[in-house]
Amino acid sequence: MEEHPEEQVPPTEGLDVSPALVQALRRLLRPIVRLLLARHITYPYLIQLLKSLFIEVAVQDFPLSGKRQTDSRISLLTGVHRKDVRRLLGESRAVATSPPANVSLGIRLVTRWSRDPAYLDEAGLPRLLPRLPQPDGSPSFERLVGEESKDIRARAVLDEWLRLGLVSIDAADCVCLRTPAFVPEHGFEEKLYFLGRNAHDHLAAATHNVLDGKPPFLERSVFAGGLSPAAVDELAATAERLGMDTLQALGQRARELRQAAAVEGERRRMTFGVYFFSEAQACEIAAVEEER
Repeated sequence: MEEHPEEQVPPTEGLDVSPALVQALRRLLRPIVRLLLARHITYPYLIQLLKSLFIEVAVQDFPLSGKRQTDSRISLLTGVHRKDVRRLLGESRAVATSPPANVSLGIRLVTRWSRDPAYLDEAGLPRLLPRLPQPDGSPSFERLVGEESKDIRARAVLDEWLRLGLVSIDAADCVCLRTPAFVPEHGFEEKLYFLGRNAHDHLAAATHNVLDGKPPFLERSVFAGGLSPAAVDELAATAERLGMDTLQALGQRARELRQAAAVEGERRRMTFGVYFFSEAQACEIAAVEEER
């Protein structure tokens, strides 16, 4: 994997900051900075966002037992000026944590289409669905949408899914599901939702482990260098096949457990994910495979 230069590391004299932490932060933030610059979001805007986030985390995650959080204490903990602390604490910052309506409905529809026996073919795969209702009441795309939502027309869902690249329509006017999960090929807002949710949970698990949280979360990866483009393509296809099998099996088991008995007391959520990444290497190295 290409190693990006690590010059211009901020000085840490007088601060109890691990150089390894600084290097890790630079690597973590690089893709985010690339996204920000691609969307014309500048450094001053990010600074204001970070100020409010530092204060939010300080208040929620670093309380003093039996004592009230003060502006001075938050300022000392975060380095944010006390006037900014007071101002930002007084502002209402409602952050949406639930998925957008089109994403929530999309997940339900794709799940039913991929799991309900009525919508599967003999091979257990999502069947082609006639776009319009059938005289005998057999499965159709309009019936699928109607079973999940009484407020949104099937035509509106179909047009949106065509835009997102989730489905296609054949010559017989049947709708074909192109992916067994709600993973839009297009649609920037939809992709941003999954970026925020998936990357947050991955980083939250890794941070928990680095801070010696107990028990540690599963957080592993396989690395291989010195590969040809063809080898990477083969590995990508294998990773997608095995990854989707695992995701579908785990999702099915989660649904079974949720339906088996009513949850009493604390309710919890979980995330399990897979990803694949590759890039050109800056120099030729021997093939190495690591699992961590």
